[in-house]
Amino acid sequence: MPIEFPEDAARKAKTREAMAAVRHKLLVMSGKGGVGKSTVSVHLAVAFSSKGRKTGLLDVDLHGPSIPKMLGLLGRRVEADPEGLRPIPYSPYLGVVSMANIVDERDAAVIWRGPRKGAAIRQLLADVRWGPLDYLIIDAPPGTGDEPLSIAQWVPGVRAVVVTTPQQVAVEDVRRSLRFITKVAIPIAGVVENMSGLVCPHCGKEIELFGKGGGEDLARDWGVPFLGRIPLDPALVQEADRGRPFLERFPLTPTGRAFQEIADRLETSLT
Repeated sequence: MPIEFPEDAARKAKTREAMAAVRHKLLVMSGKGGVGKSTVSVHLAVAFSSKGRKTGLLDVDLHGPSIPKMLGLLGRRVEADPEGLRPIPYSPYLGVVSMANIVDERDAAVIWRGPRKGAAIRQLLADVRWGPLDYLIIDAPPGTGDEPLSIAQWVPGVRAVVVTTPQQVAVEDVRRSLRFITKVAIPIAGVVENMSGLVCPHCGKEIELFGKGGGEDLARDWGVPFLGRIPLDPALVQEADRGRPFLERFPLTPTGRAFQEIADRLETSLT
């Protein structure tokens, strides 16, 4: 049995108290980088909050946090009060916390080494004052390192949303993530196949740039829900670079509808 120090025990109790006010906790994971995991996290948060659901978005990718850039929050600071850290309000129904909004970027390489990563995440989980939430979306870095392990150990009731792209190399990496998720006993909310076809900006037709169906096949093999496919739209990248969620500007495109449908499927399965 692991030894639990008094400080950790107190912090865990504080975390459980904070998480008790959150109805649904979703850990968004991927087996490898470059599959659009953070894009999925942002757009799930935007989709839920646009329906009036109180939503929090927590970025625990300490080495490469991208959430603030995608939401136009670079340079904004998370403020503290006697009760803890207050999320940055992105909209009336969406609050955001990222380490990029807490520490200077130049300090990150020094701070996040070894056990300090786990300690930083545990402190975030304990100290952020989300208040009552319908959804907390937790964006983890690729792979199965300290960050998702800390979430598994410290966030009761969390479920995993696993993001892959259709090609076989990405699917094989996700299989390793699924084995990790199973080992640490996180229920799997479902698999998302991102970049599933490219929407041509000229004719609107879909091109199977990376193939199609790898994520759905994987979900079937593992007996877990398949949440849907998200086609790649060139405007998705452009809007992220401008700090504007694609879904807010292009909700009626195939990609915009895909994000909304995945959020709807999650909501139906969780309630």
